[in-house]
Formats: sequence, structure tokens, C-alpha cells
Amino acid sequence: MRQTRDEPTISWLEPGMPFPPVEQAMGVDSGAPGLLAAGGALDVQSLLAAYARGIFPWFSEGQPILWWSTDPRMVLQVDDFRLHPSLRKTLRRFVRSPECEIRIDSAFTSVIRHCAGSPRKGSPEGGTWILPQMQQAYRALHEAGYAHSVETWIDGELAGGLYCVSIGQAVYGESMFALARDASKIALSALVAFCRVHGIRSIDCQQNTAHLASLGAAEMPRTQFVQHCAKAIALPAPRWNFEPLYWQQLLAERDANQ
Repeated sequence: MRQTRDEPTISWLEPGMPFPPVEQAMGVDSGAPGLLAAGGALDVQSLLAAYARGIFPWFSEGQPILWWSTDPRMVLQVDDFRLHPSLRKTLRRFVRSPECEIRIDSAFTSVIRHCAGSPRKGSPEGGTWILPQMQQAYRALHEAGYAHSVETWIDGELAGGLYCVSIGQAVYGESMFALARDASKIALSALVAFCRVHGIRSIDCQQNTAHLASLGAAEMPRTQFVQHCAKAIALPAPRWNFEPLYWQQLLAERDANQ
């Protein structure tokens, strides 16, 4: 079938090929806003090249690898994180309990498997987007030191968490899960506290959702986001561990006034 002039097209990538400019991503009227390319590979170098340019993979069962660069981009500025009163109370209880703790990178494989059971908005028929090949790719990225899990542990059990990609001081949130009430929010709060301690300004959230907006995330023009990434990835990476004193970045100011 001959393609019409108005029909949107995307680039097909062979493994190792460079990504096209993000400005070539499909627009809001295309039916797939932000879709940039298909094909390529999910090896560590390809993923690092993608994230450094504001590109991320997202595809479902039966599809080729699809690469996206949304405009605008949903970003959580860590100073704008909204710690609602109910979550603040939950965090106080969590911090004071000897049975509760935050761990980083102690159970990355378990975290990503649990996240695979949490469908992403827009996935067809409620299916997961974290397919086995995606899990394998991010485990390799984790082993290379560029993907991390932030984990909520209660009574010695993994209760929730999230995983993210980190290059220099650029942090890209991927997915989170909860097996206990507020466990994913606790993990996100811990990531925000971690970022504040280490001078990391923002966490990429990729797509706009009401839940993320309620926590303080907001849309950013893609041009501005890509510029931020270029600067952040050039900065020294933090040491990924979590200390209880990091919670002061979220709790100390309000508690001092009570």
C-alpha cells in the first residue's frame, strides 16, 4: 500500500544505529504522541544512549521495541514534592518503627518482577509493558551500575518499591509497586529524600498521570528536559545507599514547627 503524504512515519533502527533527533517524534495529533523509532536493541549502551537523549523504550507483547520521547515531559522537581499530611503521618510511623527500613539495590530482580505485575497506563488490555526481555535489559543495566531499586521493607519482607535509571545525576523513574498500603509512596518519598541529600534536582516521570501530579510532578517542554539531561549526566554519580538521617530532608522542617 502506498503511504499518503499525511501519514506519520517513524524510523526503523538496526542494532547499533544512532537514534534520530527527538524532534522527529510523532506529535499530539498522531495517535501515538512521542513515538520516535522502532527496532534497535535493549543492550546497555543503547539504553544509556537513549536515556541521555530523553528517549525511553515502551512496548507490549507482540510489538517490536518502540522508542519514545514525549513532549511535554512529566518531571518531579524534588523541591516541589508534595508530602500530604496522611503520608507524613505514615512516614513518621515508618521511620520510628524498628521493623521498617528502606534498602537500595538489595532485591532489584524482585522489585522489577513485582513492577511487571502492575500495568502501565496505556498498555493494551491491562497487560504489562515490562516484558521478560525488558526485565533482562534492566537487570543488565543494574549490573552495570545504572539502574537501582528503592525498597520498602516491613517486618523483614519486601512490601513495595520502585526502580529507576541513573546516569550521573540524571534520575529517570520507571515503575513502582506496593504489596502493603502506601509502600510505593514510602519508596518514592525515600528517593526524593535521597535526591535532596545528593543535590539531584529532579526525577523523570515520563508520562502525565493524575497520581504523579498530586505528588507535585509537572509537565516540562521536551527541549528543556533534554537540556537538563545533558547537564545532569555530566555530574558525578552519587553513592546509592540510604541512611535513616536522609528522612530529615522531608520531615525535619515541619516537625520542628510542631
